Amino acid sequence: MEEQFSRTAMLLGEDGVARLKKARVAVFGLGGVGGYVVEALARAGIGQLDLIDKDTVSISNLNRQILATHATLGMEKTQAARLRVAEINPSCQVRTYSMFYLPDTAEEFDLGQYDYIVDAVDTVTAKLTLVQKAAEAGTPIISSMGTGNKLDASAFQVADISKTSICPLARIMRKELGKRGIRHLKVVYSQEEARKPTGWEEEAAAEGKRQIPGSLPFVPGAAGLILAGEVIKDIALGGQT
Repeated sequence: MEEQFSRTAMLLGEDGVARLKKARVAVFGLGGVGGYVVEALARAGIGQLDLIDKDTVSISNLNRQILATHATLGMEKTQAARLRVAEINPSCQVRTYSMFYLPDTAEEFDLGQYDYIVDAVDTVTAKLTLVQKAAEAGTPIISSMGTGNKLDASAFQVADISKTSICPLARIMRKELGKRGIRHLKVVYSQEEARKPTGWEEEAAAEGKRQIPGSLPFVPGAAGLILAGEVIKDIALGGQT
């Protein structure tokens, strides 16, 4: 057992650590949520990571995104993630894709090659496509619901999409997935009512967006760590916790 993972093995066992090392996980979206997913998966000893995002690190990311530092400003998030994983777990094989996952790019990915998929993308269209394609491939997937405009990191729950409440994104996903014949999806969602942000109008107008959500470091970070925890436990322990 490598000393780096000795503390992990105390809880997951050497067999669990070995399963993590053999696993290949894809993380779609490397923002406030996805960055923390990658962080935890790398530290837990996942053997292969496929990282997908087209964004670059901007100064407004510094308040919440673990990949964002002054040293990575302007860098593609996939590259920033690759460098960070290499510093944490050099033996992890990292593949990066500087692109957005959308219906017209979905065919570029064989989702059947992954042991697990993490959906940390922002748009409903991308989420629906990713979940549907994962279901067709028979690959386990877990999705992040809304984390913006929230203050309570303790309000997150792991649940089937059919059991969610309060979260508007979960409501939309539940409805649209139902139309596609998908009744079940493991998600991380918040039971906190979203707050109304202020002072976003000028930035939204400059970026051509309808609205920009407020954010803090601990809310999306907490969601990302919970997502990663479910992946790690499901792979290492077969969901038996």
